[in-house]
Amino acid sequence: MRDTIKSVEAFQLEWIPGNSRLTNSGWVRIATEAGVVGYGEVSPMMGGEHSIDIINRYVAPMVVGADPLDHAVLYDKALHKLVKLGPEGAVTGALAGVDIALWDLKGKLLDQPIYKLLGGAWRTELPFYSSVGGNQDTTVEETVARVERRWRKEQPSAIKFRLDGDRTRQDSDIPGDIAKIRAVRALVGNDMPLAFDANNQYSISGAMQVGRVLEDLGYAWFEEPVQHYHVHAMGEVAQRLSITVSAGEQSYTTQALVDLIRSGVRMVQPDIIKMGGITGLMQCAAICFAHGVEFVPHQTQPGIGHMANLHVLSTVMHMTKPAEYADASGRTDIAFTHPIGPENGRFKLSERSGLGLDVNEEEIARRRV
Repeated sequence: MRDTIKSVEAFQLEWIPGNSRLTNSGWVRIATEAGVVGYGEVSPMMGGEHSIDIINRYVAPMVVGADPLDHAVLYDKALHKLVKLGPEGAVTGALAGVDIALWDLKGKLLDQPIYKLLGGAWRTELPFYSSVGGNQDTTVEETVARVERRWRKEQPSAIKFRLDGDRTRQDSDIPGDIAKIRAVRALVGNDMPLAFDANNQYSISGAMQVGRVLEDLGYAWFEEPVQHYHVHAMGEVAQRLSITVSAGEQSYTTQALVDLIRSGVRMVQPDIIKMGGITGLMQCAAICFAHGVEFVPHQTQPGIGHMANLHVLSTVMHMTKPAEYADASGRTDIAFTHPIGPENGRFKLSERSGLGLDVNEEEIARRRV
């Protein structure tokens, strides 16, 4: 008799006591009647609270008692049951966490790493780029120092630095931004691949001005130059510049991703804990392959989301850019018995079943909010 799902729990974890909800995580724990456990992670926006509530109130009753190997059917049933809440946001963020947990569970039930269940890995050692944020209101010298610390410590294959500023401001300091762009290039030299993430803070004309500087300095890509909800504006900037313009981290459905591609964007960055989990991200990879655009997922979470993303990337034949490594704080390391940080400029996937993560259940119990 096949094992069935006994319980589904979603909860928030506090890694840094008293700190902002921005450092908390929303996790999903799914257990079977036989005691096998799978873990997932929801979108962290506002601490994941809305997605957690959706799972506990609505998704869990639909999933308990089901066969975990039917998880694609379970996912679609839940999505269409909740679709009038609006699939762009908390619903798909919630279902992403459930999907990842079910894949972890499936791997453990079949004693295989997830990448094997997805068809096999082209690589189990993955290069990464250091994603260095918080540079909107820093000085040029402070930005350079932030980038240099990560560059020296992590040995990445590429570097991206982000503004992470107030999105109600537009074109607020283009000369200052350009000074930082020039200074970071001078720091790392001409051979290091660089990217710049504007975090949606330019008008079309401002994006064109900054983009031409990035082109002259040989930057590899220009991320989200204009507001993400102005899809046609994003496409216009992408088509008018020769530098690769990327977007998609704030897309929550495959249909939204297709709209972005149709607008003219040629490098898309869906996020596994927003875009339907592993199932959704594999669909995104297929869409990108069909359209001939670059598939470079966005990823900011240091634990479960990060590892799930690596499993997907390992199966992608044309991995044109390194994986994103945004949060190097180590804030979630205490939750796992095996380290998940980079080694010698690479992330390594193991042959352990599921995600390959051994969760410290006692530590998780202590940190539940």
